Amino acid sequence: MRELVAACLQLQVVPGNVDANLANARQGIEELASGECRLVVLPEMWACGFPYSRLKAVASRTPEVVEEMRGWARRHGMVLVGSLPERVGARVYNTSYVIDANGEIAGTYRKVHLFSLHHEDLHFGRGETSLVCSTEAGELGVMICYDLRFPELGRKLALDGARIICVSSHWPDIRIDHWSLLLRARAVENQLFVIGCNGCGTEKKMRYGGASAIISPMGKVLIEAGTGPESIAAALDMEEVDRFRKLITCFPDRVPAVYE
Repeated sequence: MRELVAACLQLQVVPGNVDANLANARQGIEELASGECRLVVLPEMWACGFPYSRLKAVASRTPEVVEEMRGWARRHGMVLVGSLPERVGARVYNTSYVIDANGEIAGTYRKVHLFSLHHEDLHFGRGETSLVCSTEAGELGVMICYDLRFPELGRKLALDGARIICVSSHWPDIRIDHWSLLLRARAVENQLFVIGCNGCGTEKKMRYGGASAIISPMGKVLIEAGTGPESIAAALDMEEVDRFRKLITCFPDRVPAVYE
């Protein structure tokens, strides 16, 4: 049995305060490292939240934040995944960084589905590609928050080789039941592990729901967080992916000509 200890670091992000958020994340990472954790997923925009009026200013600190992440990964031998504001010229993207256990950037993913209800499309550039990358924790696919509502993306990640989908999010508590349901749905339909790390606390009038969770390929909730700041971890039996796919042969039984 090949096991991987994976975790969610559910944070209450202080809007616009990069230093405070870095300190909180650093402490959480160190605590998880003592428990032999080898993969940690952080929330969406975990270093700053969504201070739209200062978005470009806080995005200017992202290279510094990524260097911190690289140092944590090297020091503790763990893979880190979490989204940050990435400034490219006049644009800012909501970008998830995958840092491998050697401290190298294994891949980046710019959020494709922008949540127009909260005007994300007015503040962020739109990503154009999906991401599956090889890491010391295995083949990881990446989603960010609203992406979870689009099964097409989850299926593409699975077809591209993902065995774990890592979801960084700031999902509101008013729809937290959708979050929990969709995490399980993406896991079952794609026969892989899903690790969903949500934020918690409030930002202006928005209250985030927590409920970070780690889901097995069979849709079992291995562990789930509450509504406040906390870290959760579970041992993943990575052979379960192959066992389930041999038992119920969804991928060989697909009929792509019908779907396309």
